[in-house]
Amino acid sequence: MSVHDPHAWPPASHSAPRRIAPGWRWIAELIWRLEHAFERARADARPEEDTRVRIFLIMSAFVAVFVCLALGAAYAALLADRGRFGDAANPGALVRADLVDRNGALLATNITHYGLYIDPTEVWDRGAAARQIKRVLPRVSWSRLNKVLNGERRLIVMPGLTPAEKAAVHDLALGGITFEPEDRRVYPLGASAEHLIGDADTGGQGVSGAELAFNADIRAAGQAGVDYPLSIDIRVQGVLENELAAAALETGAKGAVGVVTDVHTGEVLGMASWPTFDRDQRGAAVEGATLNRFTSAHYEMGSVFKSFTVAAGLDTGRADMDTLFDASAALMVGNRRITDFHAQNKVMTLEEVYLHSSNIGTSRLAIEMGPDVMRNYFQRLGLLDAAPIELKESARPRRPGRWDDSTLASLSFGYGIMITPAQLVAAYGALTNGGRYVPLSLRKGGARHPEIRQVVSQETSLTMLDLMRRNVVRGSGGRAEAPGLRVGGKTGSANKLVGGRYDASHAVGSFAAVFPSDGPVTARRYAIFILVDEPATYPRTGGFVAAPAVGRIADRIAPFLGVQRRADRWRTVTGEAVPQADERAEGAL
Repeated sequence: MSVHDPHAWPPASHSAPRRIAPGWRWIAELIWRLEHAFERARADARPEEDTRVRIFLIMSAFVAVFVCLALGAAYAALLADRGRFGDAANPGALVRADLVDRNGALLATNITHYGLYIDPTEVWDRGAAARQIKRVLPRVSWSRLNKVLNGERRLIVMPGLTPAEKAAVHDLALGGITFEPEDRRVYPLGASAEHLIGDADTGGQGVSGAELAFNADIRAAGQAGVDYPLSIDIRVQGVLENELAAAALETGAKGAVGVVTDVHTGEVLGMASWPTFDRDQRGAAVEGATLNRFTSAHYEMGSVFKSFTVAAGLDTGRADMDTLFDASAALMVGNRRITDFHAQNKVMTLEEVYLHSSNIGTSRLAIEMGPDVMRNYFQRLGLLDAAPIELKESARPRRPGRWDDSTLASLSFGYGIMITPAQLVAAYGALTNGGRYVPLSLRKGGARHPEIRQVVSQETSLTMLDLMRRNVVRGSGGRAEAPGLRVGGKTGSANKLVGGRYDASHAVGSFAAVFPSDGPVTARRYAIFILVDEPATYPRTGGFVAAPAVGRIADRIAPFLGVQRRADRWRTVTGEAVPQADERAEGAL
């Protein structure tokens, strides 16, 4: 009979032994030895080993825990994806990228603010507490403060405390006061570009402007820890806002709108709507101040539409620069009498029709082309649909219900259709970039996968560029001239409908420009559009209220855009422009 050995492995058993895989045998043996260490120590009369074993086990457990924690921290700091790890650590965290301009200048960012909460059951002297809080936090509402202090449960008194305000309230050492952090969107440039940038709510969602248009992209950039650039150049934006406000105040206007774009990419370099407002005091804004007039306001634009009519005539071959139009007398269309504001009372070439802004001449051309041709070109120029810009505020035009001869005559000089400035600027881009309609965009680099279409030929585009330049040199746009920048453009003026009748005291004056206007169609080129809404001064025409601002803007932003000053093919002699053969620009007609 064998003697049982308590130290033998495996222990004797009357049951069949269970087979253990070789790879796990040493682990099982270690566990068994640790479990029976106390029995072995007692059998061998060595109780001190029991204490050492227990200390060893406890130390081993602590070491294992700390090693795991250290490895996890190192992985989070060095290897884990920043945005994903942040979401996992705090699912409610607001992650929204900084908005910057095309050169990296900050437009919007996130700063931690605090919500002020009070539990009135823990406030010893409610009246004294109210007075002290109001003293260090003047903008808190008395009514809200008293309502919470006189209640029975913890409520928020005021959101959006800055760190300085939070510290001031905290230093009062009042009972029942607590703070909760809030990640809030702030706009360091204040009112600058506010219609363009828009706003985001406290939940981290865009609600207007670029904040809404690019909401998903901005959040994705925030998750990735990078900035989100817009197309604007804050230097151009500043000049545009400054000159637009000056023009509006000088003319006593009700409102004004301005934009600068790259005609080849469609990028908006500056966009302004006047008057502006304080985004923190939106309720106190004057009427119409919160409206982005560029994308949402409708206007009958007046004579700036003559560029579209003339371009369609040239592109279809219905007219050339020497085609004659009888403007010696008023044009009768049914029982309607069409006249010219600056009547020449003579037969004019198409060039003279444009330079003298003849309603009669463009009406005759539009009627001759017919409704199908006019509707086709207006459609291709984007005048019959909302401008395809990313802003959700982009409004659809108010289109004519019928296209008879009277309507065609009106459309030829910018009446009978109400469009947004965004539509007009995109259409002018197509006339001046080689004939391609390129959607406007607030995204740096232009729209993603834009639907570009050829609207007019390159030859027509070059002709229009030359014609617009002539209009500044010796036509109605002379006040838009900027030395050496070869500005071209077209004036526009239109009376507004008031009580069912057109009222000359309620008018808009505008100027659509491009610079430099010379060179090949591929040359770097920028569009400027200024519209002054209901100027109080006289005359109210675009050549007086809008063109001067265009010239000043071009003059100031040219260095930012890298446009060089030089003489062009035109020089002025005794008030009339004549061509200079020795300075003829490459590609100009």
